[in-house]
Amino acid sequence: MAALGRPRRSCLAVPGSSVKMLGKAQGLPADQVFLDLEDAVAPLAKPDARKNIVAALNEGDWAGKTRVVRVNDLTTPWTYRDVIDVVEGAGANLDCVMLPKVQNASQVQWLDLTLTQLERTLGLEVGRIGIEAQIENAAGLVNVDEIAAASPRVETIIFGPADFMASINMRSLTVGALIPEYPGDPYHYILMRILMAARMHDKQAIDGPFLQIRDVDGFREVARRSAALGFDGKWVLHPAQIEAANEVYSPAQADYDHAELILDAYEHYTSEAGGRLGAVLLGDEMIDEASRKMALVIAAKGRAAGMTRTSSFTPPSQ
Repeated sequence: MAALGRPRRSCLAVPGSSVKMLGKAQGLPADQVFLDLEDAVAPLAKPDARKNIVAALNEGDWAGKTRVVRVNDLTTPWTYRDVIDVVEGAGANLDCVMLPKVQNASQVQWLDLTLTQLERTLGLEVGRIGIEAQIENAAGLVNVDEIAAASPRVETIIFGPADFMASINMRSLTVGALIPEYPGDPYHYILMRILMAARMHDKQAIDGPFLQIRDVDGFREVARRSAALGFDGKWVLHPAQIEAANEVYSPAQADYDHAELILDAYEHYTSEAGGRLGAVLLGDEMIDEASRKMALVIAAKGRAAGMTRTSSFTPPSQ
């Protein structure tokens, strides 16, 4: 099973400059919370935002959530101090560092080496802090395979649509939605390219934000497209989007039940007691080893979401 990792159906963005939002985020049902030092924080507010984030990580209750900090990208003067201050201040309470606008493997490798030096200096387990790489321009997408392979710390490859749209001169101001003038999904190639790189290197693939935060139906529509491809989750910018993301990136109950049924049935029929069969009918459906692999994907997503099966397999009487 590729790219199980931590559950990331909903990845909530929280500005590091807002103490109020940092506090509120702790009680929301998002799988992951990333505390932002980049686009959501004005340049003059970044030093105080670092302090806010360190305090929130050390003093807050983030139980059940993956704790991530998004630093500034490496073309800015803030990245080094972002990483140093956050990891020195709260490294023991940090799960991942998100690096935006990644353009090549060397940028990920820089962050890997910096984290290694910090962990050794601070007495933390070397390699424990993961990396999330955000693809936001043409260079990043062209180099996405080497980015995904750049470090064993890399856990996710993330699509950043707003900056990406600007970088390729896309003629739209609506981030994450379809473009009426285009007869198809303009993001399909980008999403599939990110997904292939992620799966090739056993990483999770995360879709970017939908900025129309009050249009939950619109959020569901675009989320369903990346979920159908196989993405593991999506950014959420507002509490109203969290429930929708958790639902969309979890399997339907019927699909989860059926996947568990296939796994149980295949295990039985391939056993001595089941006749050592490699392919068999389960109702009107032929199942085999390929069916088992497909069922593993759905079952793993359901288990990660805390789902409970509502049916069970009963071996046929002899």
